[in-house]
Amino acid sequence: MDPTARIPRRASSPPRFIFSRTPFSPLNPKQYHPNLRIFLSAASAISLFLYLALALNRINSPRFGIIIDAGSTGSRLHVYAYTISPETRLPVIDQASTSEMKVRPGLSSYSGDPAGAGASLLELLDFGKGKIPKDRWGDTEIRLMATAGLRMLDDGVREMILESCRRVLKSSGLRFLDDWASVISGSTEGVFAWVAANYALGMLGADPTETTGIIELGGASAQITFVTGEALPSEFLHVVKFGGNTYNLYSNSFLRLGQNAAHDTIQESLSLRGLKSSGEESTASRVYTDPCSPKGYSHSVPPTSASFPTAGSSSEHHSIAYARGNFSECKSAAVMLLQKEKDRCLYQQCHLGSNYVPNLQGKFLATENFFFTSKFFGLGPMPILSDFESAGRLFCEEDWKKLKSKYQTLDDEDFTRYCFSSAYIVALLHDSLGIAMTDKRLWYSNQVGSVHLDWALGAFIMKSMEQMGWRASIIHVNSPTLRGVIVLSSLLIFFAWLILRMRKPQLKTIYDLEKGHYIVTKVGR
Repeated sequence: MDPTARIPRRASSPPRFIFSRTPFSPLNPKQYHPNLRIFLSAASAISLFLYLALALNRINSPRFGIIIDAGSTGSRLHVYAYTISPETRLPVIDQASTSEMKVRPGLSSYSGDPAGAGASLLELLDFGKGKIPKDRWGDTEIRLMATAGLRMLDDGVREMILESCRRVLKSSGLRFLDDWASVISGSTEGVFAWVAANYALGMLGADPTETTGIIELGGASAQITFVTGEALPSEFLHVVKFGGNTYNLYSNSFLRLGQNAAHDTIQESLSLRGLKSSGEESTASRVYTDPCSPKGYSHSVPPTSASFPTAGSSSEHHSIAYARGNFSECKSAAVMLLQKEKDRCLYQQCHLGSNYVPNLQGKFLATENFFFTSKFFGLGPMPILSDFESAGRLFCEEDWKKLKSKYQTLDDEDFTRYCFSSAYIVALLHDSLGIAMTDKRLWYSNQVGSVHLDWALGAFIMKSMEQMGWRASIIHVNSPTLRGVIVLSSLLIFFAWLILRMRKPQLKTIYDLEKGHYIVTKVGR
């Protein structure tokens, strides 16, 4: 053997197996995809969580909404500033920032010029926008809801008036959709009023038996709404839910039984009766006795003066009323009107003409003209009906000149209205609805604390909650949905970390005898 030949040297000691935790960096791009999907899932979950957190902050920031109450005598705009309560999910209205403005006449007065109705809203819009920061106009919803005045018009005229209003509202810069200008039913108006009253009393979400009913005496119509345990015909049942409680409401509206409409109807009836009794159908004027005005007050009523057209108001005759100031006769005339067509009742009981009304249950708020009449006579917030009768009888039977001297700031028309109103209230609540003359469960007020009671407030509350819908339920701090999203996001992030950890290979370093160098290889699990 050649002595110079080199013999391979063997290592003095065999190579050790060296394990390393160094991450393995595979070159195959397909191995990136699972990790990428995991990271994307985690990132999406985190993004959703952040979005919800930002949305929660957004919904708790001050917001604004506008309701236009298009009533029979005028249109009133309400501006509401509010946040959303994290506990109840109800709007929390900032009463100090709430504003309103009314313009006359009502939209129904544009029946002869429907295209001009929209222009009557311009002053209201300027007022409303002036109460809202300009950068919030675009997300401030404005809704127009018309009541009894428009309900009494023909469908075609009513729609032309609404379309004129829609054109103006769409160009206002506020958020508006066409179906946000509409005529609401009288029963819906009653439900809104009930919501407003119980919101002000802090009873939304309370036990149904603890809520307060509401009786409204408007100009053209009257509304009654309350929770009842009686089984109701479907047309009168309205189901409302708040705070996990369900409220079965009776709600009905009585068109033409509002104070002004009833007054005009009775005056027309008295006028026709006087004309027939005199046998002077061909004369140019009617002379009749008016028991619903204070003694000594005589007035001429032109044929077009009635605010609310009645079945017999198409005559060309003028009417001359001689007041006799008789409370009992005035109340009798009111009872006759309220019980008209009772023989057509299709239900078990009809307290107002042919209209079904269940027995009144619980406490009630009596608003609008109920309140105005009580305030005028100085009866306070909780008078009994016998107080109305006593005050009304004295007022109606007092000499006109003495009343003028005592109430110098009142218009002549107000004198006849208050005489009539006192009698009408007793006829409506006692003789028709069955409330005892000494019953103390009625509270006469248009306000609870700092909250003005108005059906527009109830409409705003319900529409705000409808618009929040899914967003409100998911963003609520204590909602199961939001808690579920948080838990799901946390689980996604945890499982992403766990999978990445499990997929991270265990590596070892060994000496490859064939290749003559160290190599790194994965260790099977």
